Amino acid sequence: MEEVKTLAEFDAFEHPMELELGDGEGGEEDNDGDNNSKEADDEDEDEDEEGEEEEEEEDGSGEYKFQFGAEMDPLAFTEEDALGRQPYQQFEHLEHQYEALAAKKRKAPALPPSEIPAKKSRQEDRQEDGPGASYDEILEAMNYGMRRKSRKLKKRGRRKGSQSKVSSELKRKLGDATLHYAHGRYEEAKLVLREVIRLSPNLPDPYHTLGLIYNAMGDKKRAMNFYMLAAHLSPKDASLWNLLVAWSTEQGDRKQTRYCLSKAIKADPEDLSLRFHRASIYIELGDYQKAAEQYEQIARLRPNDVGVLKTAVQFYSKCGKHECSVGILEDYLKNHPTEADLSVIHLLAVIHMEDNAHLKALDLIEWAKQRYFIGKQMPLNLNIKAGICHLHLGHIEEAEIIFRAVQSENASQHPDIVTEVADSLMTLEYYESALKYYMMLVGDDNKNKGYLHLRIAECYVFLRERVQAIEYFYKAVNELEDSVDARLTLSSILLEDGKDDEAVSVLSPPKESGDSSSGTPKSWWLSSKIKLKLCQIYRAKGSLEACVDVIFPLIRETLFLKSVQPKVKVRRRLSKSVLNQRIKVVDDHQTDTIFHGFKPVALASDLSKAARAKKLLRKKEMLKEAKKAAALASGADWKSDDSDSEFPEEHVYREPPLPDLLKDEEHLCLIVDLCKALISLQRYWDALEIINLCLKLASSTLSVEKKGELQALGAQVGYNIADPIHGFDCARSIVSQHPYSFAAWNCYYKVISRLDNRHSKHSKFLNHMRAKHKDCIPPIIIAGHQFTTISHHQDAAREYLEAYKLMPDNQLINLCVGSAIVNVALGFRLLNKHQCVLQGMAFLHNNLRLSGNSQEALFNFGRACHHVGLVSEAAIYYQRVLDTHEDDYPIPKLPNENLDPVENRKPGYCDLRREAAYNLHLIYKNSGAHDLARQILKDYCTV
Repeated sequence: MEEVKTLAEFDAFEHPMELELGDGEGGEEDNDGDNNSKEADDEDEDEDEEGEEEEEEEDGSGEYKFQFGAEMDPLAFTEEDALGRQPYQQFEHLEHQYEALAAKKRKAPALPPSEIPAKKSRQEDRQEDGPGASYDEILEAMNYGMRRKSRKLKKRGRRKGSQSKVSSELKRKLGDATLHYAHGRYEEAKLVLREVIRLSPNLPDPYHTLGLIYNAMGDKKRAMNFYMLAAHLSPKDASLWNLLVAWSTEQGDRKQTRYCLSKAIKADPEDLSLRFHRASIYIELGDYQKAAEQYEQIARLRPNDVGVLKTAVQFYSKCGKHECSVGILEDYLKNHPTEADLSVIHLLAVIHMEDNAHLKALDLIEWAKQRYFIGKQMPLNLNIKAGICHLHLGHIEEAEIIFRAVQSENASQHPDIVTEVADSLMTLEYYESALKYYMMLVGDDNKNKGYLHLRIAECYVFLRERVQAIEYFYKAVNELEDSVDARLTLSSILLEDGKDDEAVSVLSPPKESGDSSSGTPKSWWLSSKIKLKLCQIYRAKGSLEACVDVIFPLIRETLFLKSVQPKVKVRRRLSKSVLNQRIKVVDDHQTDTIFHGFKPVALASDLSKAARAKKLLRKKEMLKEAKKAAALASGADWKSDDSDSEFPEEHVYREPPLPDLLKDEEHLCLIVDLCKALISLQRYWDALEIINLCLKLASSTLSVEKKGELQALGAQVGYNIADPIHGFDCARSIVSQHPYSFAAWNCYYKVISRLDNRHSKHSKFLNHMRAKHKDCIPPIIIAGHQFTTISHHQDAAREYLEAYKLMPDNQLINLCVGSAIVNVALGFRLLNKHQCVLQGMAFLHNNLRLSGNSQEALFNFGRACHHVGLVSEAAIYYQRVLDTHEDDYPIPKLPNENLDPVENRKPGYCDLRREAAYNLHLIYKNSGAHDLARQILKDYCTV
C-alpha cells in the first residue's frame, strides 16, 4: 500500500492545516493532552499510523480530510489571513494544490529497482523538471514541520481498541457539557466545550454540541457555523449535511445550498433526492448544462426512469449540446435491446430531424421497426416521422404512401400530426398538398385556429387565389389579434387589389374598443412596422395630415431616445437594496458566517455583477462619509439619504422604435419628406425639432445631399417662426457650404434681418467669412445693409464702395452705393452736398443703365429725386414707371429647396405701378393739382 503523505504549512499559509491523502480517507490525529513530551509522541505514532492504515482499508474514497493544525484557533476560523483571504479560501486553494500534486504522483511510472536512476543533484533535478521547485522539493515542503514518520513496518489488520481515540478526560468533559446543555446552562456548557476544542480541535462532537446550544438560544446563524465545522470534521455524516441543506434552503442562499448538497451527495451517494435538489439549483441559476449533467447522473443510477432521461436531453438541447442528447438516447436504446420506451425513439428522431439529419432519423425509425415492431403496427407518430424524412430526402411517392394513414375521418383525433405533415409540405413548397391537410382540420374545435387559418391563407397566396387568401387572413387576424405579420400581409394584398380603405382599416387601431377606455393601445399597434406601412399608404393617397399624425410620434421618439441615451446600452444606476441583493451571491459582506470563503456558486455573469456591486457600495459609503464630514465641518446638520428611489426607473435604457433610422437610406428620405410635410402644415416647431435632432445625431454620417436638404429646410423654418434664432445655425451652415451663392446669402440675411443686429454669433461669423473669402461680395453688402438700418450712412457707403470695387457692373451694388451717398448728402455736417447728390444720382443712373431701364430702376431713380426735392424729375420717372409693364419673376430659392405651392404669389406681385402712382399723386396734391392726383389714384390704386 502507498504510504500516506501529510501536508502542512503549504504555500506559506499563516495557520497550518493538515490534509491527508492516500488510498483511504485517513484517520484522525489524537491530540489528547498537552503533547509536551516527545516520548508520548513516539508512543502514539505507531498507533496513529496503524489507525490510519486501518481506515484506509475501510474507506477507499481517495479523498482528503480537513483537520486543524496544532497552532490554529478553530473559534477564530472566520478571520482573514494576512493576504486578505478567508480560511476556507485558503483551504480550497490548498485542496487544489494538493490534488495537482496527487495527480502528478499518480502519473509517475513505477520503475523496477534495477532501473531506478542514480540520485541526481538538486540543480540537475531542477533542470530536468523545469523552472520552479522540483517534485522532491515539494514533497519536502509538504513534510516540513511534521512529526518524523516511523520507518517500522506497518502491521496489517485492525488493532483492538483503535476505534476509540477520545481520552477519558475528554469524554468526561463532553458529558459535563451535555448535562449543562440538557439543564439549560448554556454558558457553562460553552465554556467546557471551548476547553475541549482547545485540547482536541479535530473532534467534531464539541462543534456539534455548540451548534445545538446556539440553536436552542435562537442564534441559528452561529448554530449553522458550528454545524458546518462539525460536518467538515466528519464529512461522512450525511445527517449533518442534510440539516445544513435544509437551513440553507430556508435562508434562500442558493450558493450555500448547492455546496452543502455536493457534500451531502458525497456522504450519501444513494440519496437521489439530493441530486434532484442540486439539479433544480442549477436550473434556478440558469446553468442548464450542469443541470443536464446532474440529470444524466441520476439517469445512470436509475436507468429505467425515462422521465429523468428525457429531462436531461431537454436541458442539453436547451444549451445547444445536441451531441450529448443523442449520445444519452442512443445509450438507452443499446441498453434496452428487446423493449424500449417509444417516446425515447420519437425524441431521438426529432433531434435528428431538427439537425437536418433526416437520413439518420429514417434509419433510426427503420431500425426500431425491425427491432421492436416485428409483427406489430408501427405507431402513427413514428410512421409519420418516417414519411416526413422521405419527403425531405426527395422520396415523394414513399412519403405519400405513408401520409395516406392520415385521412379526413381520423384527422380530428391527431391534429398535431396533421399539422406537422402540412407544415413539412409547405416548407418544401408543396402548397396544394399542404392545403389539403390543413383543410382537414377546418371546422374542428382546434385551439390553434388562428395559426391554422394563417397557414391556409399563406397557401392561397402562393397559389395566387387572392379572394380565399383575404378571407382566411381576416379569420387569422380575428383569432391572432397581435399578429403583426398577418396584418401586414393582408394589407399588402388589399392594396394590390386596389382596396386602400380596407388596408387602412386593417392597420388602424379600432376607435371604440375595450382598450380605449383604459387608455391602453393594442399591442400590435405599437409595432413600428405597422406604422411605417400605414404611413406609406397615406403618402400614396396624398393624405398629408394623416401621414404626419402616424409617423411623426414614431420618428420623434426614436430621435429623442437616441439623443438622451448614449450609443452604448448602459444599465440604470441601482439602489442600495439591489446592490446588496447582488452581493449575496458571494456573501463577501457577511464576515461572521463560517461558510464565507468557499468558491462562489453562481454563473460568471452573476459573480461579475456581485463584484461591481461591492465596489459601488464601497464608493457610495466613502462618498457618504465625505459628505457627512463636510457637513459637520461647516456646522450644518447631517441628514443621511439612503432612500431606495434615488435612481428612478426612467433612467432605464429603452430601445428606440426605429433603431436604424439614421442609417437606412429609405428612412432618411422619410425624415426629409416628414419635415417638408410639417412645414406645409405650418407645424414649424415640430419640423425644426426633427431637423435639429437629425443634424445633431448624424452630422458626420449623413450624405452631403441629405444634410443640405435638412439644413435648407431648417433655414426655411427659421424665417417663418417667431424666434428665428433657431434657424440661424442651418442658414449659417448653408452659407458655409455655398459662400459665393447669392441665394444662400439671401436666405441667411432673411433670417438675420429678424434678429438683433448686434447678435454675437452673426457678427463673428460675418467677420470670419470676410476674412476667409476676401473676394466674397454678399457679406460686404450685408454689413452695409446693417449700417443703413441704424442710419450710419457714411459707414454703409464705405462698405458698398468696397463691394463696387470688386463688382462695378452689378445693379444691386450701384443701387446701394447711390442710395447711401444720397443719404449722406442729406446730413448736416457735409459741406459739398450738391456734389454728393450728383455722385449718388450718377450711381443710380448707372443702375438704371445696367438694368435696361427696368421698372424697378426707374422707380428707384424717381424715388431718389423725390427724396432730395427734385419733384419735377421725380414726376417724370414715376410716369415712366406707370407706362412700363413688368412681368412676374420667381423668388430666389435656397439650394436643395423645392418650389412650394404655398409660397406662390398672386399675379402682379412684381409690378410697382401702384407704388409709383401713390407717390406721384402726393406730388400732384402738394402742387395743388387735386383733380389730377385723384385721377391717378382712381386709375392705379382702386381695388
